[in-house]
Amino acid sequence: MSIEKIRQFIRKKAEEFGAKTNADFNKPYIERNNTGHEALQDNGAYFGFIHPEEETSGPFHDFSLTIFPSSDHEPWLICLGIGSLGFRNDYELATYPGLRRLFSRLVNERGYCKSDFSDIETSLPKSITGNEDLTHLKNTIRTYSKVLPACQIVNDPESEVGERIIAAFVAGYAKLRDWPTNSTHRKAISDALSPFMNTQNMDDEKNVIELLRDRRYVILQGPPGTGKTRLAKTIAEKMKGRIFFTQFHAETTYSDFIYGIRPNINRDELSYMESLGAFTRALRHSIDTNEATILIIDEINRANLSNVLGPAFYLFEYNQDISDVSLEITPELSVNKLPNNFYVIATMNTADRSLAVVDFALRRRFAWYSLKPQSITRNDFYEDDFFAIQEIFDWFADSNELSLQPGQGYFIASSDEDMNNRIKYEIYPLIREYLQEGLLRRAKEEFNNYFQRRINFSLFE
Repeated sequence: MSIEKIRQFIRKKAEEFGAKTNADFNKPYIERNNTGHEALQDNGAYFGFIHPEEETSGPFHDFSLTIFPSSDHEPWLICLGIGSLGFRNDYELATYPGLRRLFSRLVNERGYCKSDFSDIETSLPKSITGNEDLTHLKNTIRTYSKVLPACQIVNDPESEVGERIIAAFVAGYAKLRDWPTNSTHRKAISDALSPFMNTQNMDDEKNVIELLRDRRYVILQGPPGTGKTRLAKTIAEKMKGRIFFTQFHAETTYSDFIYGIRPNINRDELSYMESLGAFTRALRHSIDTNEATILIIDEINRANLSNVLGPAFYLFEYNQDISDVSLEITPELSVNKLPNNFYVIATMNTADRSLAVVDFALRRRFAWYSLKPQSITRNDFYEDDFFAIQEIFDWFADSNELSLQPGQGYFIASSDEDMNNRIKYEIYPLIREYLQEGLLRRAKEEFNNYFQRRINFSLFE
């Protein structure tokens, strides 16, 4: 296998991804090549790119694109590396969740990705250091074991699969170094990364219907704008049954949802009448008929669930057998098991930080399906704005903050003016509120730049 051929390949890819190498530009990287005969005898042979402020030889700092080759037909190791001198310019970059998120997608079971890219004290696991396919590189790997946050074994770098992996690592490094300056560069990077991104939209409708038929009680969770309520109604309609709908709020009680009594205001004397909640009305229907009965509970975590469900909580046990424990729902209705034709679809907004946490006992009783923001094919969908916001979240948001990303519903507009207004009066206030709550702090400058460019609004006025 030709080391020189792969060197030319990665230089070509770097230029495709926006690295300017003409004399009129500062070179975006320093290329290192230590692949002499002696080095190739497992004595630290490598080649690749390092930070443009580093020297052409000797120890160096910061992130590198590093390839450990073989002089024979043996596997190579493709890595995102860190110079043995540690960090000088890239420490903050190492803490960005999106960097790890990106490279974790580029490795498979024959690779490794650290949980913390700023960690230069933890060595590679035995799956790499003790890998039988890398015995010819064992001394090299041992030398650099603590400074390889992501690596992938490549059996044949000149094969189609091998070149695809190398191109993806170069594309990841291009994003890290912010090489792309136009749409052509960005598309080239996207094309190189796309085989590893698993961006195919899931068939949420089909998946939830199958899950509902299997588990019967399902909660759809996700950020605002991901279509949770709309999907719940669509699924309920497709099941061709009777639909009952309720929306929880902070004042929802057991008597609202299950059963209670209320004053009869149509009589001269004080009297009371029973009040059947949505749960009981749906339950009665499911008992009296063989028709599928679907109870939709919108915003289920806006209420105090322990108070709202009361003893009915027991009935939601998955695969519960009929038992001698009978619960009184109303004075005339007691049940020891929910009917098989009774289904519940609930929705939960994961972005509302003020909402009560759902306890583990309830989580066990429901199946949970996550809806994520996704691009949709519609003429009135503003995909450029959607992807601009998504990219900021993907790069800067930690795992919990990803649940705050505005869904696709925010980016549907009837005209350019309508979309501008949606950004001004919906997306901008939402992001500003996140930042005021101390969330997404690492992304504040990126968001500010987007809003200034898009609607001439600043987050810091």
